[in-house]
Amino acid sequence: MSALLKVIKLVLIEKKDIVIAVICGFIAGISSVGLFAASGYLISKSALTPPFYTLIVLTSTVKLLGLVKAGAKYGERLYSHRATFTILSNLRVAFFEKLTPLVPNVFQKYRSGDLLARVVGDVESLQNFFLRVFYPPMVLLLVFISTIFFASFYSMEIAVILLIGFLLTTVLIPALFTLRQVKINGKVRNERGELSTYITEMMFGFRDLKLFQQLQTKQNHLISQSEAYIAQQKAKNINKISSQSFNGFITFVVSWFVLAFGAYLVTNGTLEGIFLAMLVMVSLTVFEPAAPMAVFPIYMQESSDASKRLYDVVEDPDVQVNETKATIFKLPDNAPSLHFKEIQFTHQGDWRTTIPNLSLTIPSKSKVAIVGASGSGKSTLLQIALKLLQVQNGKVFWDKQDTASIAGEAIWEQAKVVLQENHFFYGTIRENLKLAGAELTDDQLKAALTNVNLEQFSLDQQVLENGENLSGGEKQRLAIARAFLKKGHLWLLDEPTSSLDALTEQSIYQRLFEYAKEDTLILISHRLQGLDRMDLIIVMDQGNIIEYGSYQELLNKEGYFFQMKTLEESLL
Repeated sequence: MSALLKVIKLVLIEKKDIVIAVICGFIAGISSVGLFAASGYLISKSALTPPFYTLIVLTSTVKLLGLVKAGAKYGERLYSHRATFTILSNLRVAFFEKLTPLVPNVFQKYRSGDLLARVVGDVESLQNFFLRVFYPPMVLLLVFISTIFFASFYSMEIAVILLIGFLLTTVLIPALFTLRQVKINGKVRNERGELSTYITEMMFGFRDLKLFQQLQTKQNHLISQSEAYIAQQKAKNINKISSQSFNGFITFVVSWFVLAFGAYLVTNGTLEGIFLAMLVMVSLTVFEPAAPMAVFPIYMQESSDASKRLYDVVEDPDVQVNETKATIFKLPDNAPSLHFKEIQFTHQGDWRTTIPNLSLTIPSKSKVAIVGASGSGKSTLLQIALKLLQVQNGKVFWDKQDTASIAGEAIWEQAKVVLQENHFFYGTIRENLKLAGAELTDDQLKAALTNVNLEQFSLDQQVLENGENLSGGEKQRLAIARAFLKKGHLWLLDEPTSSLDALTEQSIYQRLFEYAKEDTLILISHRLQGLDRMDLIIVMDQGNIIEYGSYQELLNKEGYFFQMKTLEESLL
């Protein structure tokens, strides 16, 4: 199924509003034709001084048709726009539901700026799909068929002229302008994606650009990219306006043909003169619903491209998570054991294998440290345990359950996680701590702050976006405080104290081990100080386990761990 067909499927969810909008649109269109037809006939009839009651009937008909047109137009606008907004909402929800399970795989291939351009720009482009693509042809076809059928009763030749005008304004002219628009649309989307990426990177890297004195260079690139995007948008809009203008010109030409040929038919007696003004007025009015068709193919192509860009992301085989359908949605509330059995993992697009083949068992309630050089696969192993990354081969077991059959939410519910980079939202300390549980009381939050030596913080203290007003150490301690507050019996800590001084680190670890006494704890660390309290230490290098054992056992081996420890002590 093409991407646009999937969008149509979402559109059809709002069947009721669509049907009402089409009916109201048809009534508005046909009443407009009837209004002008009655007006033309009234003008001609008045010249012949008919009975007074005839003029009253015709005048009343004109007024009635005017009221019907206004009411139907209001209903058409109301229901068509309501359907559009609901369709956009359905589209955003459907796209987000498909995108969420692909994180973080999707960021390995698509830049955040490009994704933002698709989520915002391409979804917004699809707002024109119903109003400009899906709905107008239905109304136009119904109005034109009815009008041509009506005109054929008076003159088959004039009906044929109207049919030719219909084909010109709805098929031929829009198709010619669309050929040029296709090329322009591709450039607009590319420029928009590049501009969004430039803006995102500049915002996130603003501080570094200032420090390295490259801010002006980046600003110049941004301005150039913005100007390129504006130029393509200008070309796109000019093409749309040109199409509409030329289409409008053709409708007037058709009306001139109706007038000229109608006059000829009147002179040779084929058509009664009293109907000429009526048919000319009909020709001027019937093309009103055809005006949107001037840009129909343009919006059709734009919607097709936008839907394709959206579904290209969520259906990209390179970012898919091909996991077994989850059958377990709740895990036992106890300390789990973890078993990694011959797992293999390679990051998308990476030339090297991150974890070639690894087997490891972490017993329940054990305290395990994973150490090794940067890039040895430690953090990757932790993310695999959390189902944030999916192994290419092998299996991971939570107790005796294969994690492939466990829902990610069930694992996250039991995990207390502190990553190397922890996000903090704009708001207050209280709001950021309550991510661990909305039911937490202020006393519990204050106790957690005390446990990480942040008792000087107020719960109402402001936190800027991404915690910009917090130091690296304060961020780490707040992340640990959140872990203290969260329920669960599996601690996964990735360099949780790398920005802390030795005394603060020792104090926090003391409380941490008290809290995790009956839990399973996995600690990733470059620092070796304090690891003597761990039950097991695993040494990794290039995705392989090269040593494991207790602290003393590894020192006695005088291997890689011993060398790391010796080097660390020499630097302190």
